[in-house]
Amino acid sequence: MAVFVALGAFLMTLAGGWTAQRVTDRRHLVLGLAGGLMLGVVGLDLLPEALRAASREVFGVPTALLLFVAGFLLAHLVERTLAVRQAAHGGAEHNHRAPEVGLTAAAAMVGHSAMDGVAIGAAFQVGGGMGTSVALAVIAHDFADGFNTFTITSLYGNARRRAICMLVADACAPLVGALSTAFFHIPEPVLGGYLGLFGGVLLYLAAAEILPEAHHEHPARSTLLCTVAGAAFIWLVVGISGG
Repeated sequence: MAVFVALGAFLMTLAGGWTAQRVTDRRHLVLGLAGGLMLGVVGLDLLPEALRAASREVFGVPTALLLFVAGFLLAHLVERTLAVRQAAHGGAEHNHRAPEVGLTAAAAMVGHSAMDGVAIGAAFQVGGGMGTSVALAVIAHDFADGFNTFTITSLYGNARRRAICMLVADACAPLVGALSTAFFHIPEPVLGGYLGLFGGVLLYLAAAEILPEAHHEHPARSTLLCTVAGAAFIWLVVGISGG
C-alpha cells in the first residue's frame, strides 16, 4: 500500500514540474507561486514537524530551530561562495547566479521527497488511518515539490535537460523512500533535525532569490496574489491532512 501511494506522489511531482514548464510566458507568476509554496511548506509543514520530532533544547533553544538557522546560513554561504568563484572566472550570465546552487537546492528537494516516502511507509506501519492522512499530505504537496524543483533548477541558469533530470529524480525519490522502510528506520530526532535544516535552506531560497526575482521586472498585484495563493494552498493541505 505504501508503494502504491508513493506512485501517486510520483505522478503529482511530475505534474507539478510539467506545470512549471508550460507557463514560461508568465515567469513572474510562476516564481511568485513557487515562493508562496516554499514559504508555506517551511512555515506550515516542515518547521512544525521538525519541532515536534527534534524538541530537545541546546542552551534553551530547540535543536530543530538551531538547525533551521544553520540551514539558512549554509544556503547563504554556499551561494555567496559559488557566486564569488563564478565572478572571479568572468561569469556574468544569469545575473551572477551559480548553476551549482540550483542543482544543490534541487538535490535537497530530492532528499526531502525521499523522506516523504519514508514517512508514508512508516505511517502505514502504524496503521491504515495514519497512513492515509500522511499520504494525503505528501501527495498534495508533492505537486508543489515538483513545481519548485523545476523552477529552482531553471532559475539558476541550468539547462532544461538538467531541470528535467532533477524533476524525474524528485519524482522517483518517494518510491525509493517508501521501499526503504522495509529495511531500516530513521530515528525521529534525526528526521526532525533534517527537516529543520532543510526548512532553513528553502526559506533562504524563497526570501532571498525566488520572490525578489518574481517582483523584479513585474511588481504586479497578480504576482503577490500568486504568492499568497501558494502559501494558502499549503495551509489547506496541512489542514485537510490534520496537521
